[in-house]
Amino acid sequence: MLKLVVADEVRAAVEAGRPVVALESTLIAHGLPRPRNLEVAADLETLLRDRGVTPATIAMIDGAPTIGLDAIELTRIANTPNVAKLSVRDLPVASALGRTGATTVASTSLLAARAGISVFATGGLGGVHRGWADSADESADLVTLAGTPITVVCAGVKSILDVGATLERLETLGVPLLGWRTSTFPGFYLSRTEFVVDWRVDAAADVATVMADARALGLRAAVVVANPVPEADQLDQELHDRVLDEALTQAARRGLRGKAVTPFLLATFHRETAGASLETNIAVVRNNVTVAADIAVAWSAHPTGPDQTSPDQT
Repeated sequence: MLKLVVADEVRAAVEAGRPVVALESTLIAHGLPRPRNLEVAADLETLLRDRGVTPATIAMIDGAPTIGLDAIELTRIANTPNVAKLSVRDLPVASALGRTGATTVASTSLLAARAGISVFATGGLGGVHRGWADSADESADLVTLAGTPITVVCAGVKSILDVGATLERLETLGVPLLGWRTSTFPGFYLSRTEFVVDWRVDAAADVATVMADARALGLRAAVVVANPVPEADQLDQELHDRVLDEALTQAARRGLRGKAVTPFLLATFHRETAGASLETNIAVVRNNVTVAADIAVAWSAHPTGPDQTSPDQT
C-alpha cells in the first residue's frame, strides 16, 4: 500500500501546528542548470529556516512520495540525469514501479495537502498553452488546484503561455486568485501583465483569513497568491518581448506542438537573454518563498489555523 514518507522534522512541525512551506522538486531537476540547481535548493530551505519555517521539499524517491528531502535525496534529484518529471497522473505508476522523480506544481500540491501542509511556494503556474483551441493543451496544474486545498504562492504564469485563457480557466474552476500587493496579474519574468486581479491583499494575515474562510465554507480549491517579481529583478521589457516573438516564430517554423513547445521556448529565452532569464527565475522563486514563509507563519498563528494532526500516510 502506498504511504507518504514524511521527514521527522516536517511531521513534528505539522503535528504541532508550526509553519511549514512545501517546495517542488521539478525546479531542481528540470528548471535550473547544474550545479546551480542544488545551490538554489539549499538556499530556499535556508530562507525558510531563517524565518522560523520548516521546509518540505517534495519528490518521489524509489517509489515513495517523500515529504521533506534530506541532503542526500536533494543531491540525487539535482544530479540524476533525465530524472522523471511526475504530474498527478504519474504518481501511482512511479510508486508502483519504484521509480524516482521530481514533482510538478500539480503533484507537489496534492502530496503537500495530503501531508497536512497548507502553504506551497513555486515559481510560476502551468496554464493554458498558446494555440489551445487547436491542441487543447492545458497544464494539469489548473484542474489539480481546483480540487486541492492548499495556498500556492507564485509569480503568475510565464508569458510563453496564454495568460488570459489561463485566468479564465482559474475562474471557471473556482480557484480564488489574490494579488500580493498588486492589482495586476504578474507575468513571471515581468512584474505585470495587461490583466487585472480582482482581489488584492497586502498582509499575510489577510491571506490566512481567506484560507480560514475558504475552509469554513468547505471549499476544496487552492488559493493562488500571485506575487510579482520585484521590478529590479524582472527581465528588460523590450528584450523580453523581442525574444518571445522570435521564439514563437521559430517554434512555428519548426512545426513544434504540444509538449515540445515549452522546453524550446524556455531554452530560447535562456540563450537569447544571455542567462538573464535564469537570474530572474531564481529571483522569482526566492521572492515567492519569502512571501510564503510570512503566510505560513500567519496561518500558524491564526485562531482557526492548521489542524494539529498527524500527516496522512495512506
